[in-house]
Amino acid sequence: MLAAVILSGGASSRMGSPKALLPYQGRPFLEHLLDVSHHPNIGVRRVVLGPHAEPIAKAVHLRGDEIVINADWEAGQLTSVQAALRSLPENTDGIILFLIDHPLVSGALVHELIERFLATRKPIVLPLYEGRRGHPVIFAAALYGELLSAPMETGARAVVWAHAAEIEEVRTNEEGCILNLNDPEAFEKLRSNNN
Repeated sequence: MLAAVILSGGASSRMGSPKALLPYQGRPFLEHLLDVSHHPNIGVRRVVLGPHAEPIAKAVHLRGDEIVINADWEAGQLTSVQAALRSLPENTDGIILFLIDHPLVSGALVHELIERFLATRKPIVLPLYEGRRGHPVIFAAALYGELLSAPMETGARAVVWAHAAEIEEVRTNEEGCILNLNDPEAFEKLRSNNN
């Protein structure tokens, strides 16, 4: 069983409003990621929230046990990963890690990543678009300890670098896996391309 972890714990200062609630195809980013994170092999879900926890929890239906509040959010994204890991039950095989500013992924891509993880049992599985690595990323449970002790300045990337020879790259034609929508310009570009 995998745990789906959606990181939405930042201040969204560049965007000016919570990224989780930005509209994409008529619904918030977070709702889309919740939707694509449904899979028979995903048995647990955690949404990590920070300073905008209240408006996000009011706007998007989340069960109480799905919400993790990261009081340390100002220390960086890795603290949200770590808060999610500490909240998980003991029997997970790994996490599939979604970033709220990389919402443009499909359920089909998520399915393919999970199937490849189950087939290869590689410790890290991630999408590859035109030679660039994207999100979401699957980390096997064997790496939880490394994620919990990773250096703050490099975060989860340090774990990816440490296992460079063991990564399963899943080629995709979905550009969304590499699109980082973390400022108004990127968001406006997306909206104008979809009109």
